[in-house]
Amino acid sequence: MVNGIGRRRFLAASAISAATATASASTAAQAAPQDADRHRDGVTPGADVLAAQGWRSLAGRRVGVLTNPTGALRDHTHIVDSMVAAGVPPVAAFGPEHGFRGTAQAGGSEGDYLDPRTQIPVYDAYQANADKLAGMFGRAGVDTVVFDIADVGARFYTFIWSMYTAMRAAITTRAAFVVLDRPNPVGGSARGPMLNPAFSSGIGLKPIVQQHGMTIGELARFFDAELLPGDTGGARLASLDVVRMRGWRRDELFGRTGLPWRLPSPNMPSETTALVYPGTCLFEGTVFSEGRGTTRPFEIIGAPNLDWRWAERLNELRLPGVRFREAYFSPTFSKWVGQVCGGVQLHITDPDDFEAIRTAITMIVTARQLYPANFAWRPDNFIDKLSGSDRLRRMVDAGAGVDEVIGAWQEELAAFRRQREPYLIYR
Repeated sequence: MVNGIGRRRFLAASAISAATATASASTAAQAAPQDADRHRDGVTPGADVLAAQGWRSLAGRRVGVLTNPTGALRDHTHIVDSMVAAGVPPVAAFGPEHGFRGTAQAGGSEGDYLDPRTQIPVYDAYQANADKLAGMFGRAGVDTVVFDIADVGARFYTFIWSMYTAMRAAITTRAAFVVLDRPNPVGGSARGPMLNPAFSSGIGLKPIVQQHGMTIGELARFFDAELLPGDTGGARLASLDVVRMRGWRRDELFGRTGLPWRLPSPNMPSETTALVYPGTCLFEGTVFSEGRGTTRPFEIIGAPNLDWRWAERLNELRLPGVRFREAYFSPTFSKWVGQVCGGVQLHITDPDDFEAIRTAITMIVTARQLYPANFAWRPDNFIDKLSGSDRLRRMVDAGAGVDEVIGAWQEELAAFRRQREPYLIYR
């Protein structure tokens, strides 16, 4: 793993000068005409909407941008580079987990540095609480926070909580908050259990369900009205502006948006990874490898001494939208480094029918049945933070079946669907 100094040297060595960046104005992101209800070239994210307008709505503001490499236009120009080229430079950028330019692995960041391409100061926002982040906003003189990071639709993906923390900090500093909206790559359906507040952590700060089915802009509206007041003595944002996408529908998975996939984190290499992630990330809470250290993280699952029986059993169950292939692999990092693992690879046959959480619960239940000497939870019970309570762990240990496990959260899921309804933007 590269340390903070090494990352900054890497960024400096690989960047082009600020003068060159300023001289080359971004020409991407011209919004194409719309038909009755759909953009003819696919989905237009909020960033492209503002870029097509020359970022003029941000002119004259002291803008701080919380973003990462996914904050880019259709032609792959980063939004900060585009803003600088358009003559609307931010006063600061803030990097979440993995960093502003994305050089850090899971659980890492880039530290504070001066971005060599734009000469804009970058602050390390990873793991910063609201007070610390508010201090950064104050030192930078930020009066408007712009958030643009692609989410993957799961409660335990940390970028939504980076946004929540930034919203709290914006309330403290009275800064306006602007969200450049992007598609939820796994669509708009809510699924899975609700977080019990007793199990709140950095991978789930507040009560939402495991697969929330909301865009980042819809989540911001939900957070501001439903969750932030409980942490701020009733206060809400001074101003919240969601720059809406054009052409996205709730039932639309990423593959149909016409947008390029950019890795939001090093272990999220493809839209298929995102599709399985809300379910198979649960294997992080077990002793099984979740595929980190392979070329197919979260699609390849296994452990030493597993064999073909798991794939055969899973395929016999005819789960919708997926087939399982017997797989053998040797992770290069994370769990079981250098050891041969047996297991399965998920092959999505119909993305519209596939249900990530039901599939993962089925995988867990069958693995425990087939390999009682091999399957185990992580000793720290990390599964409880991932699933939002100790219910999943206790039910599986008690021998509950898949339908019984999934049935246990249906009432709270229905309540969440009702709660989120007023904040949905897209239909």
